[in-house]
Amino acid sequence: MFTDAIFTLVTTKIMKMANNKVPTYGNGKICYIELPTRDIEESATFYEKIFGWMKRVRGDGSIAFDDGVGEVSGTWRTDRKPVVELGTLIHIMVDDIEATMMLIVENGGHIVRQVGEDAPEITAWFRDPTGNVLGLYQEP
Repeated sequence: MFTDAIFTLVTTKIMKMANNKVPTYGNGKICYIELPTRDIEESATFYEKIFGWMKRVRGDGSIAFDDGVGEVSGTWRTDRKPVVELGTLIHIMVDDIEATMMLIVENGGHIVRQVGEDAPEITAWFRDPTGNVLGLYQEP
């Protein structure tokens, strides 16, 4: 029993993300994203400025990220092509979609689908500096 408690404590400390939060674990949860990039620092800076994603360095020296609420982590991949043709589309939740769209443009991204095309849902699509197309979602 004591060993289980120590294991839980150690595992929790190891699994904490950049913002010192422990993510929610559960079967079926989306937890990890690999985003293609032409430049890791460029992408890390873009996603941090727009969405508050925290950059972290792994033990092997590679760069990873944690989303703005500490629930999803991931990494950037320079060995993959950008996701430009739509198939699966990942949407990032935002507080203010219009302000977020302005930040995207100001930081080298492009809006590829305006708000209103999925009404009544509040969504838009953007292209990051590498060319990946992702969605924005705002709660009504």
